[in-house]
Amino acid sequence: MATTTQIRVRGRPAHTSGPTHLSYTPDGTKLVTVGSNNLARVYKTGSDGEPTNIDDCQEDNLAVASTDTFFVTGSEDGVVSKYLFDTMSFDKFLMRCSLPVRDVAISPDGKWCAVASDELTIKIVQTNDVSSMMYLRDQPKPAKHLSFDPTSKFIAVSCTDGIVYVYSLDKDEPECVRKVNDLIRAVETESEISSQIAWHPDGRAFAAATATRDIQTVSIGDWGNQRTFSNGHNGDITALAWSPNGAMLASAGKDRKILLWETKTQKVLTSFDYANVMDIAWHPTRNIVSFTNADGEVYIYSNFVPDEHTPILKLGPQPAPFIHDPLLEVSNNARRPTTNGQKEIPSRARRGSPDSLDDILGSDIMGDDDDFVVDDDGAGYALGLNGNGKRPIDDPFGEPSKRQHAQAWEPQYHDPFQPGSTPWRGNRKYLCLNLIGFVWTVDQDTHNTVTVEFYDHEYHRDFHFTDTFLYDKACLNDNGALFSCPPNNGNPATIFYRPHETWTARADWRTQLPKGEEVLAISLSDSFVTVTTTANYVRIYTLFGVPYRVYRQKSSPSVTCASWRDYVLTLGNGPAGADGNTKLLYTIQNIKRDEICQNEDVVALPEGESVKSVFFSDNGDPCIYDTTGTLLTLLHWRTPSQATWVPLLDTKLLSRLASGRKTESYFPVAVADNKFHCIILKGGDQYPYFPRPLLSEFDFQIPLTSNPKPDSGDGDGVDEENEVSKLEGDFVLKSLLTMQHQDLIESTNATSAQRTALARMEVEIDKTLIQMLAVECREGEERGMRALEMVTLLRDRSGRMIEAAGKVAERYGRTVLGEKIREVGEERLLNGMDED
Repeated sequence: MATTTQIRVRGRPAHTSGPTHLSYTPDGTKLVTVGSNNLARVYKTGSDGEPTNIDDCQEDNLAVASTDTFFVTGSEDGVVSKYLFDTMSFDKFLMRCSLPVRDVAISPDGKWCAVASDELTIKIVQTNDVSSMMYLRDQPKPAKHLSFDPTSKFIAVSCTDGIVYVYSLDKDEPECVRKVNDLIRAVETESEISSQIAWHPDGRAFAAATATRDIQTVSIGDWGNQRTFSNGHNGDITALAWSPNGAMLASAGKDRKILLWETKTQKVLTSFDYANVMDIAWHPTRNIVSFTNADGEVYIYSNFVPDEHTPILKLGPQPAPFIHDPLLEVSNNARRPTTNGQKEIPSRARRGSPDSLDDILGSDIMGDDDDFVVDDDGAGYALGLNGNGKRPIDDPFGEPSKRQHAQAWEPQYHDPFQPGSTPWRGNRKYLCLNLIGFVWTVDQDTHNTVTVEFYDHEYHRDFHFTDTFLYDKACLNDNGALFSCPPNNGNPATIFYRPHETWTARADWRTQLPKGEEVLAISLSDSFVTVTTTANYVRIYTLFGVPYRVYRQKSSPSVTCASWRDYVLTLGNGPAGADGNTKLLYTIQNIKRDEICQNEDVVALPEGESVKSVFFSDNGDPCIYDTTGTLLTLLHWRTPSQATWVPLLDTKLLSRLASGRKTESYFPVAVADNKFHCIILKGGDQYPYFPRPLLSEFDFQIPLTSNPKPDSGDGDGVDEENEVSKLEGDFVLKSLLTMQHQDLIESTNATSAQRTALARMEVEIDKTLIQMLAVECREGEERGMRALEMVTLLRDRSGRMIEAAGKVAERYGRTVLGEKIREVGEERLLNGMDED
């Protein structure tokens, strides 16, 4: 604990004894206080004179919030009042609640005022139009505190049930996007203990006091626990507030202390002895902190931050205290080279990728300030970057110039990623998620702890180990586990492979990459270990560490890789398209035979979309899952220049989403047994978190029509329409799977079982066509030509299926169609004889 500062300021009697609260105007010119009497006091910053009193207030005001032109108070009798600064008088009542008001908050843009009372519903009223109102209804108990984020897009509600409810205000109706459990304690509305959410000024995280008297920060979007301000207070925390630049945090507690913390280190810089503090506010621009207590006093503390720490207060905007800051990392700690070969650390937040912070918080958080991230630790990550977070190509040394700001266009790359992994969420992340098991790591500051768990414990045993290399990528299969780590502490990037079972004493191996080269992605098959790097090299090793092949990838920078048996698939950035985004190119080759199956072909993606995961199915067919929520497979990939990306499933068209009431997304895991295996994500999550979520599976469904229509029960034919759609989808899907199986048979030494399976698949296609034919016959003779076309699609050459089709037509009395079917059968018979 830092030593207590001996300098002490004198409290100013502001109100009668009782709860007292305060609020600075955003421009810092005024400080407003309210308390137990019917008086509001307005202090002018920099003046030692008496404050301006506004006498016509309600009794027992328990909350206050202000803008530059007005302020709002909430009283115990349930009245919310608005006062104008220019006249220093009452303006109007914003609303009236039936129970005491506990907190009020004004959005940063000044348009909305949120009111928390002992009622269950929170009301948000427009400050200029009291008839315009929004309601927050998800919390089951009264709320104690409210807090808008810096962009006015979110509001956090501290409920007396001990849960923080985060609402999105982007739409006409507020939507609860997250319930944060195990953060604040459950306290009653009249308690002096604080459960207030304090948003960090950069808008990417918030802090709150916990039941253990620590202060926990939580990141927005992934909602993970970040750095903790601990071992400070010996009593419950009653107030906290960030400094305007986010570099410091002030907190008060029942231990009669006010603590000043440094955000970057979470250390106490100094402490002050003040009792019964209820509210704290930093001046927006000066070294002044004001606070109130339960005795009706206000303290205006000039030079609050001691001289030895004022340089911290003078810094520019500082980042929130992340364990792993996404602004400094790309796709799970991977760093990619620029086109001129120099390193840079592009941010998804600056690049606007689908899971970027811009999507979570809005791009206006960063504004147009190129100096948002301040390089106060000399790391060099903020030097010479333009507004897109990249060094201009014409200036390799990153020297700022007016010419750089004039460069408006630069190609947008696909960032590298590791399939099956997640970004850091607090101090945890999944390194690998697949059908074999999962690998996850915990950041312990000085080292990591890696755990490998399997689904089948009869086949494999779980294990964990202390990780001093700080592995950030992993692959897992039935043979072993593969890990890689970035360079750290002067050590080069390292690859580590650990087999599950061996017949020798030691079979794991570790190899280092050349200095300056970093791992972008790794993959593991039954035959090889594949590594793609920042030098655009693809490095192939055998399972026991023998370097097998090294070559430079044509498409660069590299994005990711996947492998199956002897085949390796690599993805990389190609030439820029008309929209400014680079084309994503893939290559598939057989490493053992040294054959290229597909060479730098284009991954079929809609404009502005990217790949979320790439993997081989259990049958060995390449698959991708993109940001549109579509699963695609590659057809005819073993034949050069013949490959086609075919959709297997569009998750937006799942029947479970047909009602429109359910909002969820899906984290891809694998394709096996002709099913899509994934993890269902709810509440706006983009990645799975702990505890380990359950795997779900969906049948393939070729996207031919929209969601199935509900049957109205009035015989309007909707059920029949759904039946037709289902049969059509089955026909296309079975045809696709049959073509994939046929490719496998033609390209390998097929077994008799595989050939028998192909024959059964063709019979299933014909059965589906016969069912479709029956539906057409029920519709009437006018659908005869469509029905006859289905007969021509039958694959059976023996005539049995043609005969079955004729019987179907006969059953429904379609004589003309029956004659046509017999003609088709005779023609096929003649053609078959000619071929013989």
